Amino acid sequence: MRAARHRVRDRPVLPMQLRIGKHAPPTAARRPSLVRRIARALLLLVVLLVAASIAAVLAFRFIDPPTSAFMLRDALAAPGGQVQQRWVPWDAISPHARLAVVAAEDQKFPDHRGFDVESIRAAVTAHLEADSRDARLRGASTISQQVAKNLFLWPGRSWLRKGLEAGLTVLIELLWPKRRILEVYLNIAQFADDVYGVEAAARTYFGKPASALTPEEAALMAAVLPNPVGLSIARPSAYVRARQRWILRQMRQLGGAAYLEPIAR
Repeated sequence: MRAARHRVRDRPVLPMQLRIGKHAPPTAARRPSLVRRIARALLLLVVLLVAASIAAVLAFRFIDPPTSAFMLRDALAAPGGQVQQRWVPWDAISPHARLAVVAAEDQKFPDHRGFDVESIRAAVTAHLEADSRDARLRGASTISQQVAKNLFLWPGRSWLRKGLEAGLTVLIELLWPKRRILEVYLNIAQFADDVYGVEAAARTYFGKPASALTPEEAALMAAVLPNPVGLSIARPSAYVRARQRWILRQMRQLGGAAYLEPIAR
């Protein structure tokens, strides 16, 4: 019996038995799969992008943007590498200029939360009813959406850019007052091939600061906003003149500068 016990005690330990202890190395099944690692990395990237977007939008509520994505694009493409733009605060912009761009681009601006749902529906209906399959979706962009696009993004009509624009528009509406949104828009809007902002446009085409613009001058400037490269303030076409007259009528029907008083406080 003693010999038998001795043989059991001296029996060699097999390699398989080494894997059973609590210090055994993890099996392949315990390791996170490649798909999970990629998913976690993508989730982290999305979180970082959202956090960076919130930080940038919040910062520009208090800090005047030194440039915009559109201005940078044109500066890189211009022979001299520069565009004309000069920032001016809200009080240095004519009330006629403020009202003209709202009358021309987004008459529901004081009331909506970034998106004009009725205009979007109308634009989608017009797009679906268009004869051409290549017809583009137009006419539904609010001033808030244009600020998001011009300040942070790039020109184009891809679904990716539209999705980013929508997200940034929500952030801008949440973090900025309406007055700040309109102030930034007037300072970064494009009025000609290399002219950005209401101050640079007023001095370039009328030889005066933006604070001194008349209703007629402000309406003429707003008339070219849909296509500032193809339409001209200096040499207005019949279409631009007709649009200027329409904007002036809209400004009167909205009630003049008093229309924007609720957001100016």
